[in-house]
Amino acid sequence: MHIYTTGQWALLFFFYCFCGWIWESSYVSVRQRQWVNRGFLQGPLLPIYGSGAIIILLATIPVENDLRLVYLFGMTAATALEYVTGAVMERLFRVRYWDYSSQRWNLNGHICLSSSIAWGFFSILMVRFIHPPIARLLLRVPAWCVDPLALALTAVFTVDAVRSVQAALDLRETLARLAEENEALRRLAKRAEVYAAFANDDLQRFRERTEVEKRLLQQRVGAELAEQRQARAERRAERRARAEAVAGRYTAAKLDVLETVADALATCRNHLDSLPDMTPEKLEARRAELDEIIRHVQERQAILRSRPANVYHRSLRILRGNPTATVREDFKEALETLRKLK
Repeated sequence: MHIYTTGQWALLFFFYCFCGWIWESSYVSVRQRQWVNRGFLQGPLLPIYGSGAIIILLATIPVENDLRLVYLFGMTAATALEYVTGAVMERLFRVRYWDYSSQRWNLNGHICLSSSIAWGFFSILMVRFIHPPIARLLLRVPAWCVDPLALALTAVFTVDAVRSVQAALDLRETLARLAEENEALRRLAKRAEVYAAFANDDLQRFRERTEVEKRLLQQRVGAELAEQRQARAERRAERRARAEAVAGRYTAAKLDVLETVADALATCRNHLDSLPDMTPEKLEARRAELDEIIRHVQERQAILRSRPANVYHRSLRILRGNPTATVREDFKEALETLRKLK
């Protein structure tokens, strides 16, 4: 196997990134029955494939004439790369972009035996059949343009990578924020529920009024989501506008629930003096506690009202490119909320 220059290695990396993007996007698009720009980056590159191809080539250079060692070395190198990449990305972004947890003989969901076996066979396919014609084509590229071309592609790739990392960090923060909001809303509703019980309100009716999903259904968000799914084939600008509309309705539903909670708390506060065995000291303490809860509700309302409509755009792009992405248990509800906005 030819020993390449740094520029040639870079060109090989970008070429296999592009080939991986074509394969993954085509495969996922067929399964999803719509076009999916697969991957972490915005551009037509999948770094895991480029990195995998390069590490397989580097690992098998010394043993390229022995297919058994090509299989073993390629499988080991690619599996190690897949595990490290998956673990690092999940730790950084709190999202698992691929997940083998449902497969037998997996390790933390990042790698599995069947995937490693496939990497071994791919290594043989790569070394013996795929790479040789690509190598001959690469050697025909004039030496004077290899490094400038590699540098230009690296610059574009770096810009895309920086933007995509920022989008992934935004997704992480969005998931954390939504999870915290949902939990806070449940806590506020629960505390208001207790006071509503003290005020002899209809507890079951109050629960139904403060249930977010039922409020969403009452406002026919389901119809909007169906329109969203039908609009995926339309222009990006129209899809963005519709996503903003659904996000606005979701925010409005949360605001509606918070308004219901605030009204219930205010009603409870006004009826405190009618409760039996309520001394002036207890009455004052109860009122102070209710005032504090009402203040928290108002703060939540102010945060939701100040949120821009396009806050989810970059997070949704990441999810559209990774439709099988998973998250840890405490983020699952938030992830499903975002997926409904797609």
